[in-house]
Amino acid sequence: MIAHVNPDQLPKIDVYHQVAIATGTKTIYVAGQVAWDAEPDLATQTEQAYMNVHTALKAAGATFADLVKVTMYVVDWTPDKMPQLLEGITRAATRAGETPVPPATLIGVAALDVPEHLVEIDATAVID
Repeated sequence: MIAHVNPDQLPKIDVYHQVAIATGTKTIYVAGQVAWDAEPDLATQTEQAYMNVHTALKAAGATFADLVKVTMYVVDWTPDKMPQLLEGITRAATRAGETPVPPATLIGVAALDVPEHLVEIDATAVID
Protein backbone atom coordinates (compact mmCIF):
# COMPACT_ATOMS: atom_id res chain seq x y z
CA MET A 1 0.00 0.00 0.00
CA ILE A 2 1.21 3.49 -0.86
CA ALA A 3 0.01 6.57 1.03
CA HIS A 4 0.83 9.85 -0.71
CA VAL A 5 1.06 12.75 1.75
CA ASN A 6 1.53 16.51 1.59
CA PRO A 7 2.59 17.66 5.10
CA ASP A 8 1.04 21.00 6.09
CA GLN A 9 4.50 22.49 6.62
CA LEU A 10 5.61 21.83 3.00
CA PRO A 11 4.38 23.46 -0.20
CA LYS A 12 1.46 21.79 -1.97
CA ILE A 13 2.44 20.93 -5.55
CA ASP A 14 -0.37 20.14 -7.99
CA VAL A 15 1.40 17.44 -9.97
CA TYR A 16 2.97 15.34 -7.21
CA HIS A 17 3.01 14.69 -3.47
CA GLN A 18 5.89 15.51 -1.13
CA VAL A 19 5.96 12.12 0.64
CA ALA A 20 5.13 8.51 -0.20
CA ILE A 21 4.77 5.97 2.60
CA ALA A 22 5.16 2.44 1.26
CA THR A 23 4.14 -0.63 3.22
CA GLY A 24 4.47 -3.29 0.53
CA THR A 25 6.95 -6.14 0.40
CA LYS A 26 8.29 -5.96 -3.17
CA THR A 27 10.26 -2.99 -4.50
CA ILE A 28 10.38 -2.37 -8.24
CA TYR A 29 13.10 -0.23 -9.78
CA VAL A 30 12.44 0.95 -13.33
CA ALA A 31 15.53 1.99 -15.29
CA GLY A 32 15.54 5.39 -16.94
CA GLN A 33 13.03 5.39 -19.78
CA VAL A 34 13.34 7.51 -22.93
CA ALA A 35 11.34 7.92 -26.13
CA TRP A 36 13.30 6.06 -28.79
CA ASP A 37 10.89 6.72 -31.64
CA ALA A 38 9.08 9.88 -30.53
CA GLU A 39 9.09 13.23 -32.27
CA PRO A 40 11.73 15.69 -31.13
CA ASP A 41 9.51 17.70 -28.77
CA LEU A 42 9.46 17.57 -25.00
CA ALA A 43 5.73 16.86 -24.56
CA THR A 44 5.74 13.87 -26.91
CA GLN A 45 8.94 12.44 -25.46
CA THR A 46 7.65 12.89 -21.89
CA GLU A 47 4.41 11.11 -22.80
CA GLN A 48 6.30 8.17 -24.33
CA ALA A 49 8.82 7.93 -21.47
CA TYR A 50 5.96 7.79 -18.95
CA MET A 51 4.18 5.16 -21.07
CA ASN A 52 7.39 3.12 -21.05
CA VAL A 53 7.46 3.40 -17.24
CA HIS A 54 3.80 2.29 -17.23
CA THR A 55 4.66 -0.73 -19.40
CA ALA A 56 7.55 -1.69 -17.12
CA LEU A 57 5.35 -1.38 -14.04
CA LYS A 58 2.63 -3.55 -15.60
CA ALA A 59 5.22 -6.23 -16.34
CA ALA A 60 6.03 -6.29 -12.62
CA GLY A 61 2.37 -6.32 -11.55
CA ALA A 62 2.31 -2.64 -10.57
CA THR A 63 0.58 0.58 -11.69
CA PHE A 64 1.22 4.31 -11.40
CA ALA A 65 -0.61 4.12 -8.04
CA ASP A 66 2.27 1.99 -6.70
CA LEU A 67 4.95 4.58 -7.50
CA VAL A 68 6.89 5.90 -4.52
CA LYS A 69 9.41 8.06 -6.43
CA VAL A 70 9.97 9.40 -9.93
CA THR A 71 13.05 11.24 -11.19
CA MET A 72 12.91 13.17 -14.46
CA TYR A 73 16.07 14.29 -16.25
CA VAL A 74 15.38 17.07 -18.77
CA VAL A 75 17.97 18.37 -21.25
CA ASP A 76 18.65 22.12 -21.03
CA TRP A 77 15.89 22.63 -18.46
CA THR A 78 14.38 26.07 -18.01
CA PRO A 79 11.09 26.82 -16.20
CA ASP A 80 9.41 27.87 -19.45
CA LYS A 81 9.50 24.17 -20.48
CA MET A 82 7.13 23.19 -17.63
CA PRO A 83 3.92 23.43 -19.74
CA GLN A 84 5.39 20.97 -22.28
CA LEU A 85 6.46 18.59 -19.53
CA LEU A 86 3.03 18.74 -17.88
CA GLU A 87 1.31 18.23 -21.24
CA GLY A 88 3.29 15.02 -21.77
CA ILE A 89 2.49 13.75 -18.27
CA THR A 90 -1.20 14.55 -18.76
CA ARG A 91 -1.34 12.73 -22.10
CA ALA A 92 0.37 9.68 -20.58
CA ALA A 93 -2.08 9.71 -17.66
CA THR A 94 -5.00 9.84 -20.09
CA ARG A 95 -3.62 6.94 -22.14
CA ALA A 96 -2.84 4.86 -19.03
CA GLY A 97 -6.13 5.68 -17.32
CA GLU A 98 -4.33 6.72 -14.13
CA THR A 99 -2.28 9.70 -13.01
CA PRO A 100 1.24 9.38 -11.58
CA VAL A 101 1.48 11.61 -8.45
CA PRO A 102 4.34 10.23 -6.32
CA PRO A 103 7.12 12.40 -4.95
CA ALA A 104 9.09 13.60 -7.96
CA THR A 105 12.42 15.21 -8.67
CA LEU A 106 13.23 17.12 -11.85
CA ILE A 107 16.91 17.49 -12.72
CA GLY A 108 18.17 19.64 -15.58
CA VAL A 109 21.03 17.98 -17.46
CA ALA A 110 23.34 19.01 -20.30
CA ALA A 111 22.65 15.87 -22.36
CA LEU A 112 21.33 12.32 -22.25
CA ASP A 113 22.56 9.14 -23.96
CA VAL A 114 21.85 10.32 -27.51
CA PRO A 115 21.32 13.88 -28.79
CA GLU A 116 17.68 13.23 -29.80
CA HIS A 117 16.57 12.39 -26.25
CA LEU A 118 15.14 15.34 -24.34
CA VAL A 119 13.84 13.57 -21.22
CA GLU A 120 14.56 10.40 -19.25
CA ILE A 121 12.38 9.13 -16.42
CA ASP A 122 13.24 6.52 -13.80
CA ALA A 123 10.88 5.25 -11.15
CA THR A 124 10.57 3.20 -7.99
CA ALA A 125 7.37 1.39 -6.96
CA VAL A 126 6.36 -0.84 -4.06
CA ILE A 127 3.72 -3.58 -4.12
CA ASP A 128 2.64 -6.36 -1.76
